[in-house]
Amino acid sequence: MQLSHYDRILAILCSVLNSYSAALFLPVRGGGADAGYCLTSGFSLGRSLDFSAEVREGMGLVGWILRHGQALLVSNFDRRRNFLGYYKGNEEQSIKAFMGCALPGGRGALCVDSKRQYSFSEQDQKMLHLFADLLGSLEEDAPGFAERAQTVKYYAALRLICDLRRRYSRWSDFLRNFLDILAEATGLAYVLFCSSDPTGENYSVEGENQPLAIKPGSAPPAFPMSHGVVGWVFRNSARICSEGSESSPEKYLLGKGAELPAFQTVLALPLVVQSKTRGVLCLAHENPLKLTEATRNFAHMAAEHLSLFLENLFVKCRLRDLQRG
Repeated sequence: MQLSHYDRILAILCSVLNSYSAALFLPVRGGGADAGYCLTSGFSLGRSLDFSAEVREGMGLVGWILRHGQALLVSNFDRRRNFLGYYKGNEEQSIKAFMGCALPGGRGALCVDSKRQYSFSEQDQKMLHLFADLLGSLEEDAPGFAERAQTVKYYAALRLICDLRRRYSRWSDFLRNFLDILAEATGLAYVLFCSSDPTGENYSVEGENQPLAIKPGSAPPAFPMSHGVVGWVFRNSARICSEGSESSPEKYLLGKGAELPAFQTVLALPLVVQSKTRGVLCLAHENPLKLTEATRNFAHMAAEHLSLFLENLFVKCRLRDLQRG
């Protein structure tokens, strides 16, 4: 069976929020002013969603959202006091947490649930609102659809980034997955991270999403601070954002001597640790590309997360050295 746009988005929503089911309620087609809302689309890890379900304002938790046009978060679902109304059989009895919000303009409701208590947070609620906003403007020709879809994609990527510290204890594994997520989310072909040496006179390529600067079996290459876009960002502690031209000097990321393609689109961000620029995060592409405000904001938030990670790592190393001393 071919999935609709709604189905695909709900499947992504379930994956991002680690929920059991997601349900989208829209007005019954052709109904009057008092018509109810039907389960238009749903995704579940089980097979008990009731696609014949129809709710009216005020009926159960979904009806409460539809009547009041407000978000609702139930961390410990009590079936004796509330009900959902979109499951067949006894499946609803296994649900322990629920979250939902109204679509823009009160045109429906988007809901998720879980079989674990306290599954959803305020951050998850913000994510749900983004998906609801996207679903509210699903038609391809709706103004702002592409921008909203991109924003949802970036927030999903940020959630994955925030989860990396729990999944990977080794810095090399963390960095590799971090760079891969940035490349996939932005569509920029090359992402690298450079760090300065203790003297601040040189910097080296510590990680990249594809092996361009670091040759297999070789040590990470080092460059003087006077070389390339990365060196400029280190020296000035300021970002570079270039959408490219044939004569653009930004194409030399590591200087003219480095064996890298001539990148025309570059977004390079300083990473400040202990009040000094100790790293540079760089995203690049060989062709000129439009860097939207959403892309720039996403890269900035990702860079801030990486700076915080390095700050914590720096403090841990200092404490360990003090204990040894």
